[in-house]
Amino acid sequence: MTLPKNIKKIISELEDKDFEAFIVGGCVRDILLGKEPSDWDITTNAKPEDILKIFPDGKYENDFGTVILPIKNKKGETEEVYEITTYRSEKGYSDRRRPDQVLFEKDLDKDLSRRDFTVNALAMRPKKSKLPLNEDLLSHVHEKDDQVIVDLFGGMKDLKKKIIRAVGEPVDRFREDALRMMRAIRLSAQLDFSLEPKTQRAISKMAGSIKFIAKERIAIELVKILSSDKSYEGIMDLHKAKLLQYILPELEHGVGVGQNYHHINDVFEHNVLSLKYCSSKDWRVRLAALLHDVGKVKTKKIIKGQPTFYNHEYASANIARRVCKRLRFSSKDSEKIITLIRGHMFYYNVDEVTAASVRRLIKKVGEENLEDLIALRIGDRLGSGVKKAMPYKLRHLKYMFERVRKDPVSVKCLKINGDDLIKKLKIEPSPKIGEILDVLLSEVIEDPKKNEKKYLEKRARELNEMDSADLRKKAKEVIEEERQRENSALKREFRV
Repeated sequence: MTLPKNIKKIISELEDKDFEAFIVGGCVRDILLGKEPSDWDITTNAKPEDILKIFPDGKYENDFGTVILPIKNKKGETEEVYEITTYRSEKGYSDRRRPDQVLFEKDLDKDLSRRDFTVNALAMRPKKSKLPLNEDLLSHVHEKDDQVIVDLFGGMKDLKKKIIRAVGEPVDRFREDALRMMRAIRLSAQLDFSLEPKTQRAISKMAGSIKFIAKERIAIELVKILSSDKSYEGIMDLHKAKLLQYILPELEHGVGVGQNYHHINDVFEHNVLSLKYCSSKDWRVRLAALLHDVGKVKTKKIIKGQPTFYNHEYASANIARRVCKRLRFSSKDSEKIITLIRGHMFYYNVDEVTAASVRRLIKKVGEENLEDLIALRIGDRLGSGVKKAMPYKLRHLKYMFERVRKDPVSVKCLKINGDDLIKKLKIEPSPKIGEILDVLLSEVIEDPKKNEKKYLEKRARELNEMDSADLRKKAKEVIEEERQRENSALKREFRV
């Protein structure tokens, strides 16, 4: 409950000029939950011009009363950035996002009443403040450790009950900014809270207004939901609240679309369960898991009485591409999501797959995506009702990935290569180059300190002058022995 030194200093300097100041919003909520706040917001009855007089380094470049204050160290480098905002009330939200009119206020209650949820409408300041509290607030004050907390709307009670509740009338709050509906669900997923029934009903009633919100803002909330520990619950809450049909309609198209005997759920349920069981925490991998089978809706055909979904992974990847474009995801993030979806149906049979075919798979999906492809496949399996997340096949594939990726005991490990030998020895490309490299590798295996370019060049000249058939034979034996040893270690690691 101890506030950072800079925060106390800012509040103190405002109070020195007879202005009230509190930290407010999410940072107070996080402190009361025992979490480290990711940012700090300060609210005050000082107007922007007053704030700038007290803090000349501040910047005021908006119409909402928010001054951005950088805190610099002795070297002049910015270490922290704080937002100091004048108490305000708002009127009219014709674009369902921004207020048509912002009014600066003198009293804290006016500012807190405009906020979205009770757990975000809490204000805090040090108990030893220099200014007395407004008498109207005294009945709503709680003391905790060295802090005073102003709670006008029951936010502290809702924190204890783990409830997300709108401030005042929920419909009014969501009419002011429709994104608040999605934010309510995002907070419930991040905090593992439940939605208060009246707030939940208002979201369902107002769900259609999410269409008026910029796609970039929707994407930010969606990524936060997918990044939370309750991402599955968050997506299901969006579905139950009738929001998902406007955010990811392609996902909802799978509701009621049956599958074959390999699956116990319809396409929608399978996709959301694949998200639930995906073993990666990366939101991009989780989104790939969520969308990996959306193409089944368009590719479904009945052949000999059984549903088939030929090439559904390519259809799903194309749909995911449109989703990523609509939500304005970066090219890099979009490509990763699409690549994982397109590659999730890779064939793998332990008795048939070779190192060469694994290299082709790596080339197709990218080495950086190998672990994520496995994570998606695990989600896919468990989302199909299979009980075992990591069967022998997937363990063997991870072993092969590692074996091929590391390319154990290879001449690639040497600090000299074939081009170097051609240049230094002035010889034509021939099998002899490979033989010399094998001998050098065998010696480096025996003594890793010899893997220095100067020594290797000197030794290569000697080998080039020698009739070294026996030496080469011994080199191959040393290399093969080391390969077997490393391969055995990998097999033990992956239990194959």
